[in-house]
Amino acid sequence: MAHPAFCGVGRQHLGELLDELEPRWESRCESDRRDRRGAARRRGAGAGPKYELPFRDRLVITLVSLRTGLPQDALAVVYGVGSSTVGRAIREVRPLLAARGCAVPDRPEVRLRTLEDVFAYAETEGIELRVDGAETQVRRPKANRPGRRAFVSGKKKQNTIKTTTFSDHQGRMLFSGVERPGRMHDQTALRTEGIAEQFRQRPGVKAKVDSGYAGLAKEFPAQVTAPPKKPKEDACDGDQRAWREARRRQSSARICVEHTNAELRQWAPMRRFTGPRESFPETQRAIAGLISDRASRRPTRREHSTELVLIRTTAS
Repeated sequence: MAHPAFCGVGRQHLGELLDELEPRWESRCESDRRDRRGAARRRGAGAGPKYELPFRDRLVITLVSLRTGLPQDALAVVYGVGSSTVGRAIREVRPLLAARGCAVPDRPEVRLRTLEDVFAYAETEGIELRVDGAETQVRRPKANRPGRRAFVSGKKKQNTIKTTTFSDHQGRMLFSGVERPGRMHDQTALRTEGIAEQFRQRPGVKAKVDSGYAGLAKEFPAQVTAPPKKPKEDACDGDQRAWREARRRQSSARICVEHTNAELRQWAPMRRFTGPRESFPETQRAIAGLISDRASRRPTRREHSTELVLIRTTAS
């Protein structure tokens, strides 16, 4: 099950995760045991009953669950344990993955965990952000439950949870979060979750967005770039061609964040999440952190300008 086809990460990446997370897991286990005892350890380390699953197997089980969405009963059969043991392992390791945050290129010691971190990093490094929303189908809430209609997406016609993805100009994941019910519009989420406030506090940060964030571009014209407004039907052919070319260039510069969202869709819970909605943010951030680890290793390429330049011809 440790093969990349099942767990979604390479052998080297798996070894790095093991070295990084095992001490944290052991520390948390020891802290929990101390809380149950109410006193310090009386026996030496290693005494007492052993775990059915060592941490390596717990990590692999969690990665396989995140990548493929295999039922816990199936994983229990593979490892010869009970399904409750598999569920407990996932609940222990998944928070550790979610707390790691997102890696950034050329800075292995830096990880982004909040919106404030993303905007501070973009301002310091002079990175122009790409922002886009994503929707994940979730289970329909039970009948007569308050807020049942809040998850019905007008676009998908399904019960969904929306998130916001941030990437750089190469589509490398910087952050993914800002969860909200599927009925909420992207523009509303920008204001209720503090994204607009971050643009206001950091005027040096720039971003490219799609037409769903046109209101944000109107409020911050010097910072946020949205697709140009379509000219009227009676506009001349020159204006129509100029609009199509400007839109093509803006889309070409922004399309990389769509590819970042496509990387999220390679993980089964991001296509259709079947667990409790309360655990969706933790699952989503754990997957985003794993994707960012791989994306941050891509070499940085020089960003080419897509600005329209007027060429004037002079008579000889």
